[in-house]
Amino acid sequence: MKNSRSVVYTSSPLLASRTPVWRSKFIVAAIAIGFVGLAARSTWIQVVGNDFFRKQGEVRFARTLELPANRGRILDRNGLLLATTVPAPSIWAIPEDVDADDGQLAQLAKLLELPLPELRKKLADEDKTFVWLKRQVDEPVARQIAALGVKGIYERKEYKRQYPEGEAAAHVVGFTNVEDRGQEGVELAFDKDLAGRAGSRRVIKDRLGRIVEGVGETQPPVDGHDLQLSIDSKVQFFAYQKLRDAVMEHRAKAGSVVVLDVETGEVLALANYPSYVPNRRQNLTGAQLRNRALTDTFEPGSTMKPFIAALALDKGMVRPDTQIQTAPGRLTIGGSTIGDAHAYGLLTVEQIIQKSSNVGTVKMAMQMQPREMWDLYTQVGFGQRPQLPFPGIVSGKLRPPKTWRPIEQATMSYGYGLSASMFQLARAYSVFARDGELVPVTLLKTQGTAAGVRVLQPQTAKSVRHMLHLATQAGGTAPKAQAMGYSVGGKTGTAHKQEGKGYADKKYRGFFVGLAPVEKPRIVVAVMIDEPSAGRYFGGDVAAPVFSATVQQTLRILGVQPDMNVKPQIMVQAVEESF
Repeated sequence: MKNSRSVVYTSSPLLASRTPVWRSKFIVAAIAIGFVGLAARSTWIQVVGNDFFRKQGEVRFARTLELPANRGRILDRNGLLLATTVPAPSIWAIPEDVDADDGQLAQLAKLLELPLPELRKKLADEDKTFVWLKRQVDEPVARQIAALGVKGIYERKEYKRQYPEGEAAAHVVGFTNVEDRGQEGVELAFDKDLAGRAGSRRVIKDRLGRIVEGVGETQPPVDGHDLQLSIDSKVQFFAYQKLRDAVMEHRAKAGSVVVLDVETGEVLALANYPSYVPNRRQNLTGAQLRNRALTDTFEPGSTMKPFIAALALDKGMVRPDTQIQTAPGRLTIGGSTIGDAHAYGLLTVEQIIQKSSNVGTVKMAMQMQPREMWDLYTQVGFGQRPQLPFPGIVSGKLRPPKTWRPIEQATMSYGYGLSASMFQLARAYSVFARDGELVPVTLLKTQGTAAGVRVLQPQTAKSVRHMLHLATQAGGTAPKAQAMGYSVGGKTGTAHKQEGKGYADKKYRGFFVGLAPVEKPRIVVAVMIDEPSAGRYFGGDVAAPVFSATVQQTLRILGVQPDMNVKPQIMVQAVEESF
């Protein structure tokens, strides 16, 4: 029995009609051509012309990671750290992923040292996929933040510089920014040597930022070189401490001190006050940042008088015992009057330097040609930029001799009408310490005795050293410069401060530049106190005591044997210097 139902196709006119053979062949051919086109396009994209698509893929997922180089350390002459690099994680967030209650946000703000409203503001923009919360926090802080377990808060491994000597060496060492690039001091001057060269690594990341695989070769970083300075951190700290105490005692605006080793030309200390802590630079002022010993210039005053005496001796115009009449204590040149603090009368050349007589100095200077004075000043470095790779270092001012009028030649002999930095003044005095040779200076540690440039005859330099020694004895302008166990010599200077086109009323700079020991000098020390306002302002009162303490400590550290078996003479009232 047949139960199957038959289908009658002819019941539909469409189905009953005969389909042309060419139509089916056309459809099959079209489908085949389509597949061939797709295959050709696929082959082109994946094999032949894939550069564009590969680049688009790399733009979206391939990344070049920088492999940072370790920044070199900065060391003092004895290998003690002045600057080094330590881990300092940076905290960042994905705002849209942050999930924290009020208590967690308050703790996070406290750890980041941010006001809570500021933290909320950083996290408020949910359209952002990245925002820094704080760069370079201490590791213990990063661990506490991680312990909070706040979703969407992450840390990135970074590094920052640490400065163990703090404010004492700040103006020498300087600092770097958050990108580890030098901004001031040695960090800036030697940035290329310290920074090294970063490496790179090419990787593929997924959409969540996770590294999937490495691509190509890794370029390893080249670490920066360590830098060993000539600075002695013990001398630096002591000099800074004594300078700071003097500035505070005399209620001064600022101060500077420079210590040079005249055998090697090395800078043992270079300090300024006010200073700053390199690791805490919030709310810094220009006054704190200025490296005054190198960048500030001033009229050097009476510290220039020994150079006039040296030039007169070197040319055979006078001898140390030659007498010069300074009475009545005044001298008029071109309508201007030059005066001494006292009417000294007849003085020898030695006594002119000892008592700092303007009149006696001018009478020697006016026997010279302006060019002769200018030659000596330039030979010892005035008007010349010191050859130190240091940012902001200045050359001072020394006009060409052909423009000098007689009164200007006279005032330049005792330090008015030209300008110099404290560092230039310290280096210039090395010509007396090195028996007439000017020593080249360096901030890097060196070995052996530096070759100097002959400027004066050896006997001339020795004679001037004796004059400088007399200036620190009874009857001189700086008995407070005497040092326990060591003979010293030096010259005081006190100069009115310039304001606009004239001089400020009752504003002075007091300074002292000297050397020790006198017979065979090892160091030159220069000290400047800016605007002392506690009553005393002469260099012999405000700067000489800093010189004395710094000399004693520095020579002991260097292992120089004392050359005096007795204590310094009882301090007597210093002779007032003329300025």
